Amino acid sequence: MRCTFTVSEDKSQHFLTSARARTLKVKRVARMSEEEAVDAFVALRYAETEGEPFCPHCQCSAVYQSNRNVKNRKTGKVVKKLRIFKCASCLRQFSPTSQTIFASRKLEYRDILLAIALWTNGAKGTSALEMTRHLGVQYKTAFVLFHKLREAMGAQVHAERLEGEIEMDGAYFGGYVKPSTRKAGRRDRRKLSNQSGKRKCITVMRERNGRTRPFVCSELEGANLAPQIIKPGSILYADEAKSYDRLHALFDIKRIDHSKSYAEGDISTNHAESFHSRVRRAEQGVYHHISDKTQAYGDEMAWRENNRRLSNGEQFLALASAGLHHPVSRQWKGYWQRRKEAA
Repeated sequence: MRCTFTVSEDKSQHFLTSARARTLKVKRVARMSEEEAVDAFVALRYAETEGEPFCPHCQCSAVYQSNRNVKNRKTGKVVKKLRIFKCASCLRQFSPTSQTIFASRKLEYRDILLAIALWTNGAKGTSALEMTRHLGVQYKTAFVLFHKLREAMGAQVHAERLEGEIEMDGAYFGGYVKPSTRKAGRRDRRKLSNQSGKRKCITVMRERNGRTRPFVCSELEGANLAPQIIKPGSILYADEAKSYDRLHALFDIKRIDHSKSYAEGDISTNHAESFHSRVRRAEQGVYHHISDKTQAYGDEMAWRENNRRLSNGEQFLALASAGLHHPVSRQWKGYWQRRKEAA
């Protein structure tokens, strides 16, 4: 049996127009040269001095610029030029990414900017495997780059204590156990003996219309941590879990019984559950396996929740600036060079 597929003239014209638009977008992105990308890095890194570089070692502003040729080891031809700064005081050389989360980079500057732009566009994140297709790099490269960005996100998320009206709630993620295909072999996966041991709880503390701070810990541990995270005088909202009983002596806490209702007036934990919903969708639809680095993925989703009202361009600038003002990652620098356990 032979099947035929016909496209009307209008639809075919629409497909051609869409293809041309995508091609133009790719060309527009490709138009940024490496020099322009370096200028963007310099402007973001030294925003407080209006783009004027200063030495990261001695903070001296007397620096001068030089270009270093990078040659191919086999042919000896100059492949590209690197913009290097040198301090006139301590005589040390540095680049726009020295002593930042992007230190010891091997990607080109414009590839890093493209990766950040594409990553911020994903409301629930973008997988490293998908980014390898966009950038034409190895999976290892995208994996480490994304985790470096998550580390910078976490530093921003956990920078300040919370105040005002705070909601607390916990949910479990990861540790999927595949059920048996035969009914006779199925087990109750809710029991601890039938679980993989990788399932982890994320306890979130979230201001209403404000900041979010997630922690990979049980709700009992989260309740013990709350006095250090939440400022005195704040109002807490939580469910009827016994773990939160001890907080009545420290905060004005209001409880909601979820077995009866999800909300009673202004008493609810809907904002905290909204965060858990975003993590759940990211786990099921994008990342699939988050058990090993649950805190990092939680910090990413918290950053996305905190900045969800910003435009894509503002999120891009905020994330790129956060990475350029974060110190060198001791966990992810050299992660694949046989130093995976270094921290």
